[in-house]
Amino acid sequence: QLQASGGGLVQAGGSLRLSCAPSGGFFSRNYMGWFRQAPGKEREFVTTISMSGGGTYYTDSVKGQFTISRDNAKNTVYLQMNSLKPEDSAVYYCAASRYTTIPRQRREYDYWGQGTQVTVSS
Repeated sequence: QLQASGGGLVQAGGSLRLSCAPSGGFFSRNYMGWFRQAPGKEREFVTTISMSGGGTYYTDSVKGQFTISRDNAKNTVYLQMNSLKPEDSAVYYCAASRYTTIPRQRREYDYWGQGTQVTVSS
């Protein structure tokens, strides 16, 4: 299972860093990514990273604001979120994919974490 952490309450303009790591045992996937789900909305793709080559892909709304990175030694991915806005408030989920091409759809991820709440106050 994946363990996501780092969420919390922050004022608009602030920053948070989320982490995601497997809770135990060997774990290997081609991509690890982040999705988010706000109340009453569909879970949406945010970003993903290749665990081998390090290539990244972001949804347009977070480009230049969020940065995904990885630490292969720790099998951990991070999501650095800067200049946070109230509309970034959501439960953030990390997920892992076996796909060999950039996975951007929810169905392309087969392993999910439990989610961590991010709340941005105005």
